[in-house]
Amino acid sequence: MAEITAEAVRTLREMTNLPMMDCKKALVEAGGDQAKAVELLKEKVKGLKLKVADRMTSEGRVATLTAADGKSAVMIEVQCESAPVAKSPDFLFFCDQLTKQLLNGPGAASPDELLGQKCPDKPAMTLRELHDDILNRIRENIVVARILKLTGPIAGYTHHDGTLGVLIQAKGDNATAPVLRDVAMHIAALNPTVCLPEQLDPAPVAAEKARQSEEARKSGKPENIIEKIVEGKMRMFYNNEGVLVAQPFAKDDTKSVAQALSAAGLTATGFTRWRLGKP
Repeated sequence: MAEITAEAVRTLREMTNLPMMDCKKALVEAGGDQAKAVELLKEKVKGLKLKVADRMTSEGRVATLTAADGKSAVMIEVQCESAPVAKSPDFLFFCDQLTKQLLNGPGAASPDELLGQKCPDKPAMTLRELHDDILNRIRENIVVARILKLTGPIAGYTHHDGTLGVLIQAKGDNATAPVLRDVAMHIAALNPTVCLPEQLDPAPVAAEKARQSEEARKSGKPENIIEKIVEGKMRMFYNNEGVLVAQPFAKDDTKSVAQALSAAGLTATGFTRWRLGKP
């Protein structure tokens, strides 16, 4: 018979919050295998949840999902403790179910509200029940950190490693234009600070415009030419300040992002960029 140490019993007690004697019996029956002991306790104690809520969650996934008509999209962040779990089928299925329900369901103002809704592909259980089932099997803390649903035209993009997600919003009639997802990828790669020039601090913008106007007037050129010179200089300024629409488009740097969208009849209105674990 495997030796059941006091430390093993204490660890199982901390995980399950069950009496020490129950934990010791389960370990004896499981031959000292802690994972098997947990399964035995789950069979005996209906609804057993492992005590993992205080563990750090530095891994996970930012997931996005866009409606087929391009008129709405969602983004969620789900955190866990380890990189292998973040790539596991159970964890990815949980993220998939969360995004599907948030996109196609009644909506939710908080992760807790979303977890109370039905699981799309397992309607006999709620998303919280799915969460608890996975948590008890994986034995890691899994936290739905934040959720977001926006209307379109819109597109979402999740970086291949799952640590970065983007939603880009626009106005126009071409809600399913592929360029929207391309711009979302551009945002992921180049990390603009704002979407539009008017979202910058107006004081530095006004000061730069005044400086460029003064410089241009020294040339003695007509006022209409001076205006065009200043416009060109300000486009460079906006690009340097990280304004999305002024940046050279990553997929075709002969155009700005604004020009690439305009070719599809669209105008950018805003974006949201989430990095895993970052506010």
